[in-house]
Amino acid sequence: MSNRPTSPSAGLSSARFIYPLIVAVVLIGGWQAIVTGMELPHYVVPSPGLTVKTLFANWQQLGLALWVTVKITLLAFLLATVIGVLISFLFVQSRVIETAFFPYAILLQVTPIVAVAPLIIIWVRNPTGAMVACAALVALFPIISNTTLGLRSVDPDLQSYFKLNRATRMQTLLRLRIPSALPYFFGGLRISSGLSLIGAVVAEFVAGTGGTGAGLAYQILQAGFQLDIPRMFAALLLISFTGVALFVAMAWLTRRHLGGWHASELSRD
Repeated sequence: MSNRPTSPSAGLSSARFIYPLIVAVVLIGGWQAIVTGMELPHYVVPSPGLTVKTLFANWQQLGLALWVTVKITLLAFLLATVIGVLISFLFVQSRVIETAFFPYAILLQVTPIVAVAPLIIIWVRNPTGAMVACAALVALFPIISNTTLGLRSVDPDLQSYFKLNRATRMQTLLRLRIPSALPYFFGGLRISSGLSLIGAVVAEFVAGTGGTGAGLAYQILQAGFQLDIPRMFAALLLISFTGVALFVAMAWLTRRHLGGWHASELSRD
């Protein structure tokens, strides 16, 4: 009877699920133990069981709010990605353009969205469009920064080879710069996906829209006013799960495009 060696990749894939699951069990168990041991009332800190029960009991409201927040997040993420990539392509064409305009990209990054959001909501009459614009501003800089860095991080020897063969700017961009920039670009996507969610929630807080167009931020505000802390925790749980789902999706997208050739995905250490 022959014993087949276990594949390292299979063990690594299992560990990616088992280790986080163990940590989750420990954290939830500790949460439950603290609530039970300290006899904390549910209007201060609800137990994990009560949070999940509240989530299912209020799923009709929370599910609709989740869809609104996810819709704003995805639209903002798409908008930030398209604009960020186009700006990066412009920057890489000329050092003068990059030097002149990159400080303004940094200005967008360091300006608190809470201070800018009220103005955008006033200027953009459509509430959804205003919140998408706010969230896109939060997510824009990592796309610009990472993609621009990637487009400039090309092998000098390969760049000289392209010049030697009289490659045009477009050929150099498509066949050299873009492939070299992909790892940086996908790194920017991982950051911007989470920032899009943060920007969407902050924009919802500032906008304060209610009714059928209300997102999870409004549910948190409403639960806080009513001292319905279990529903607040349920909404926070949905936001956290959404952020994790976005990161997992970006990680899968990275492996899908880089897994066959880039060292960051081929390494098993």
